[in-house]
Amino acid sequence: MPKKKMLVAGASGLVGFAAVKHFAQLEDWDVVGVSRRIPDGLEGASVISVDLQDRDRCAEVFGHMSDVTHVVYAALYEKPGLVQGWFEQDQMQTNLAMLDNLFDPLEAAATGLQHVSLLQGTKAYGVHIEPFPVPARERWLRHPHENFYWLQQDYLRDRQIGKPWHWTTWRPQLILGESLGSQMNVFPALGVYAALRREAGLPLSFPGGPSFLFEAIDTDVHARAFEWAASAPTAQNEIFNITNGDVFVWQNVWPTIAEALGMPVGPPEPCSLGEAMPKREAEWAAIVDKYGLRAPKSLTDYVGQSFILADFAFGFGAKDQVPPPMLVSTIKLRQAGFADCMDTEDCFRKWIKRFQDLKWLPPVD
Repeated sequence: MPKKKMLVAGASGLVGFAAVKHFAQLEDWDVVGVSRRIPDGLEGASVISVDLQDRDRCAEVFGHMSDVTHVVYAALYEKPGLVQGWFEQDQMQTNLAMLDNLFDPLEAAATGLQHVSLLQGTKAYGVHIEPFPVPARERWLRHPHENFYWLQQDYLRDRQIGKPWHWTTWRPQLILGESLGSQMNVFPALGVYAALRREAGLPLSFPGGPSFLFEAIDTDVHARAFEWAASAPTAQNEIFNITNGDVFVWQNVWPTIAEALGMPVGPPEPCSLGEAMPKREAEWAAIVDKYGLRAPKSLTDYVGQSFILADFAFGFGAKDQVPPPMLVSTIKLRQAGFADCMDTEDCFRKWIKRFQDLKWLPPVD
């Protein structure tokens, strides 16, 4: 039986990196990743440098991928400043163009195409605009705001009519995993903040706002969900929320995070990491040298815009107003047949240790 072939767009990002690693380990799959920059750590997989905004380059590369049977589209364009770009038309159109630049030549070439997974998120429920009823459900009407999610979703839906391939759309919560320079990875942002405090002899104080309920998803769990959806009839042309399966409060998991980083817990100290941390790049570079780390000295190369993400995720700036819970229902996904899960405290331990093992964070004494 011939192998299936997975194309992963966004191979240097959180979700794409995990997807490439996962499919590279499966005997009945070949996998090729595409990304503007080629990340380390994807041995066993083919990774090609492609800028998805370059239409000619995309036509050249994807127009020759006749053997691709499945796609995970996890590529993302974010403007500087992160949050403001979520509301801007040019960012929305860029993300639509990137999908079209890949998919238009690929669909023409890959006559055996079977399935496409498309990544969205809880901004589909307007989490960046206003509180939503808990829990958010996939069957709701679209939240009335403009979003590149809708542009990409409608693009795939329209192109799929009458075709033998199918799509699945994913709406993860806070994504936890391994990547460098990602716009959406809280671990490098948290790690820099913790390392600077530890070096100064300070405890790990929570820099965010009041307590609120939150959810997360481990990238390895998500990668297994991609594998499931690739062949599950119940995943065809469906939208799924996906989380680890539990809920957490930052202040309650903070002792676990501190322990994994080898630090005591300190009293809360609200602080905008997006404002404070970039000014301390020289201190981070000194820590890299002191501990012989493999992490980039440049905070842009290491953290991307994830300090801003951390402020958003931690609820910084909410002051005394408790942020509303941002919870989604995963019942639909479970009923469809995917029930993988992970304890989120174990997820924090796992990825902090991974960053330490990779020498992306200082070791625990």
